[in-house]
Amino acid sequence: MFVQIDGNSLTYEQIHQVIYEGYSVKISDHALENIKRSRALVEDSITNNKVIYGVNTGFGKFSDTVISKDDLADLQINLIRSHACGLGEPFPIEVSQVMLLLRANALAKGYSGIRLETLQLLIDCLNQNIVPIIPSQGSLGASGDLAPLSHLALLLVGEGEAVFNGEKMSGAEALKLAGLQPIKLQAKEGLALINGTQAMTAVGVVAYMEAQKLADLSDGIASLTLEGLQGIVDAFTPESHSVRPYPEQKQVAERILSYLDGSQLTTTQGQIRVQDAYSLRCIPQVHGAIQQVLNYVKEKLSIEINSATDNPLIFSDSGNVISGGNFHGQPIAFAMDFLGIAMSEVGNISERRIERLVNPQLSDLPAFLSPDPGLQSGLMITQYAAASLVS
Repeated sequence: MFVQIDGNSLTYEQIHQVIYEGYSVKISDHALENIKRSRALVEDSITNNKVIYGVNTGFGKFSDTVISKDDLADLQINLIRSHACGLGEPFPIEVSQVMLLLRANALAKGYSGIRLETLQLLIDCLNQNIVPIIPSQGSLGASGDLAPLSHLALLLVGEGEAVFNGEKMSGAEALKLAGLQPIKLQAKEGLALINGTQAMTAVGVVAYMEAQKLADLSDGIASLTLEGLQGIVDAFTPESHSVRPYPEQKQVAERILSYLDGSQLTTTQGQIRVQDAYSLRCIPQVHGAIQQVLNYVKEKLSIEINSATDNPLIFSDSGNVISGGNFHGQPIAFAMDFLGIAMSEVGNISERRIERLVNPQLSDLPAFLSPDPGLQSGLMITQYAAASLVS
């Protein structure tokens, strides 16, 4: 089983298949042609002595320094080594794997000027479960993810560290054990490997998938709380949600009602009380708004995982080589800030429901749900821990 990448159509389902279900990755035929044309333009430009940023110039402040043809390969490996200065704990294995996949997909678009054999080695590492060890600190985002992606690139040249079949070792040893040969970078290739947003986007993708799962589970958990507290179901009926027509709010209300269908524990308006507390009555409004955020985050990440985020970009159809700023991480930064706000609210309203379950002043349940109040404290401090996490 395999996932075919072309730089334009990678989905969350395919990412999940590669990272968690063992699918292999291959490049589509159409993408192969784009990659070859892009590379040919780079080589033609070098032959014709055209000055291109990062191909035959220095980087950043050194962009006006022209590099001789004899030094172009050294320029690329020097770039990788100097920029691989990340710090802190390494990213989780699945995040590094997503980084490999997203970088391969971006390069498969055919705007980076990388050689096919270099991209294929990246894909071979992913398919053979060789995962570079990538420190999680060191990227500014505004310049893309230069430091993290440099640690990824070290693996391809047989340097750095990696995990192979669950064992930590040098990058060179991992490639050797897998029967792979390190690559010797040529003009533009080092820059093509490290100039992009794949570290922040990989973190975002993994966070989004976990957040979506948690948000969906929250509806079911909230439904159990409603049963435990003899919650009033009237607040979830379609009539009130039709006059505030947020689709996500309506969907949450419908889901809650479906979970509670046939329940003998819930109540109706006026049966025990007239209305419930906000943490129960406003579940559709809060959980629905969280789903709105998740939809926004999903949209932005979907665009980013199928984008060319290099500099410069190689346009083989027009022959143009354009220096721009697609490496800037602002769209993902905003999306991740928004996701953080939303998920804190998942925790916030959940903690308030826990308080209502364990506080004898707020429900008719045994104090702290203790089977033997006094002798056993029950879930008294569980609520403290929940409140601490929310804070």
